[in-house]
Amino acid sequence: MYRILKAANLITSPNHILIKAGNEFAKKTTRINEMWQTDFTYFKVEGWGWYYLSSIMDDHTRYIIHHELCSNMTTPDVERNLEAALKKTGLPKGKRPKILSDNGSCYISDDIKKFMKEQGITQVHGAPNHPQTQGKIERYHRSMKNVVKLEHYYSLSDLKKAIYEFIAYYNNERYHESLENGTPASVYFGTHHKILKKRQILKQKSMKQRRVNHMIYQSQKNRTLLLS
Repeated sequence: MYRILKAANLITSPNHILIKAGNEFAKKTTRINEMWQTDFTYFKVEGWGWYYLSSIMDDHTRYIIHHELCSNMTTPDVERNLEAALKKTGLPKGKRPKILSDNGSCYISDDIKKFMKEQGITQVHGAPNHPQTQGKIERYHRSMKNVVKLEHYYSLSDLKKAIYEFIAYYNNERYHESLENGTPASVYFGTHHKILKKRQILKQKSMKQRRVNHMIYQSQKNRTLLLS
């Protein structure tokens, strides 16, 4: 069917940006709020059914700006979460980030395109059938589920609490090698350089103490040899 439509020139080009798999790491973001990644993942509450977690992550720092547990994965859910994230960050039009997502129906509908245009946001979509393009948020959701899904949940409030606790840990305590072993929150809020400075001071003190300990050890060793 695709070949027939293409031959008849009935396949139109998408009016949003597509990132190919090979281009994702060639154009890394260089500042906070330059681009956000967003995606849904799902959890089950026993006796209640499935719920869908919408997350919005800053691409440069991996900081989770906003999350919400939804009963559906629809365009209104996406709009509501983006509005909440924009309110939290206070970014005015003209300084709003690109939004990177997959090609799910809630992200490519006419309504979401209209919403993005009204908000002054550029949409960026990953290559079809290639979730690695949104690798950061996909990896985050996998890490979350590895922890949260260790338990069974029988109420929505318990699931929300578990998700909230993991996000607090992820943002504020979990170190990332790609962030120079900083936390997403420290890099997002600009305190990481102070932490690096403190680490360097501690490293110098530690190296100095090691040299002193080595000199003491050598002195004691030489003394033992002389006495023997």
